[in-house]
Amino acid sequence: MTGLLPVSGAALSADARLLSSIRDVGARRGVDVDYTDDAATAEMLARHRRALSAAEHGPLMWLGSLALVAAIVWPFLGHTVPAFEGRPELAFGPAGPLLVVAVTSLVVVRRRWKRELLHPRLTGYREVLGLARAHGVPVTHVPGWLVGRSMSGDRETVPIPAYAEVEPLPAGSGSGSGPASGEETEATEEAAKGAAKGVTEGVASAAPPAVPSKPASVESYEAMADEGGWHDEAGCLLLFVGIGGVAWAVTEGNALGHLAAVLAVPLAITTWLAGARQGRERQRLREAAVAYVQALSAAQSAGASVPELSPVLRKLLEEEAEKVRG
Repeated sequence: MTGLLPVSGAALSADARLLSSIRDVGARRGVDVDYTDDAATAEMLARHRRALSAAEHGPLMWLGSLALVAAIVWPFLGHTVPAFEGRPELAFGPAGPLLVVAVTSLVVVRRRWKRELLHPRLTGYREVLGLARAHGVPVTHVPGWLVGRSMSGDRETVPIPAYAEVEPLPAGSGSGSGPASGEETEATEEAAKGAAKGVTEGVASAAPPAVPSKPASVESYEAMADEGGWHDEAGCLLLFVGIGGVAWAVTEGNALGHLAAVLAVPLAITTWLAGARQGRERQRLREAAVAYVQALSAAQSAGASVPELSPVLRKLLEEEAEKVRG
């Protein structure tokens, strides 16, 4: 699952103008990574992902979190300690220094995380993705960590830059329309040679493989991925109603309580069974979706241009990647 790149080197190399812009990004940022080399790009992304995780979840983060909890709890518990009775400087005073330690630690963690996120290699890669979109190249997915987006939110700390859309090349044309100067022609020819080398290197002369079509099971998973989740709660609520009905019947001698139990308990069991059935079906469809994304990854590795994933599949990809790292 982690082998699926946002965009493949073959797709980036298909347009000589895009390839030339990507080379300019690398030169301007002074990075040592060829963004059209899938293996090097994947290794670079994995390395920086680990660096971001280390900066975000390191010892300083734990220190800041613990100090923050202690600063909040101390004023409520400090005065209950017998040894601190009559000594407000001990019952309440330590909360201040603890809060300072917590805030300082968390600020340092945030700065380290932001510094890693703004590394020239990652900044350059975000520019590459923005250029790819501008040239009409589909970006399969954008990892949340790459733009500083949490799993639970949609806000991006450093979004992919947006560029003006570029007109597609005419059929059979290797460069933009209109006459070009000698320098432009030479640069275009050099970029075209690099594009041809990037596409054919390691793939031979065969045409890129076809992109796997989306199975109906995957479409079903996308439709029901956010459904359900209420069966357990509803079943427990119905069971409590049944238990309450029995208690009411025993204590008050009211037959309606027994009737409530007779109706509520079977309904609770039925609800749980329906939830279990839906859960099994969702798991089956999820496995089909995972297999589909893996097939897309294999096709991308073989040189195919993979389309953009739906929001549901992007979320699935990130969840599976977290499982692999965790």
